[in-house]
Amino acid sequence: HKADTTSQQLDKVQEKTAATAQDLKEKDYTYAQKAEFVEKMQSQLAEINKDLDQLAAKIEKSSDAIKAEAQPKLQVLRDQTAQLNKQLDEARNATESTWDSVKGGFKKAYEASKEGFQQARQWVSDKIAP
Repeated sequence: HKADTTSQQLDKVQEKTAATAQDLKEKDYTYAQKAEFVEKMQSQLAEINKDLDQLAAKIEKSSDAIKAEAQPKLQVLRDQTAQLNKQLDEARNATESTWDSVKGGFKKAYEASKEGFQQARQWVSDKIAP
């Protein structure tokens, strides 16, 4: 099994984030489902982080020009993921009265990171194909 190309790598991340975003839209997690929500999002974020690490490794092997251009984009994705982790901590510590607003904040942050991944994906397929 050969390693995925950079584009395939980002495709995977994009599919995962899209599926989770969809899940967040369709399933209105109640406070009673907080543990399920946190657990699910935590495993999602762990996967995204793993994918970003693999992506970083690929970028490292690219030319200096690509590296210089890709590094800040990767940093944005890492920052967004870190932001999601922070929001997830808030969700973990949410009380029944703060749950809805915390969950809303997480959804927003998640949508933003989904956009970020789509843009990165676009950029990578333009620059580092495959």
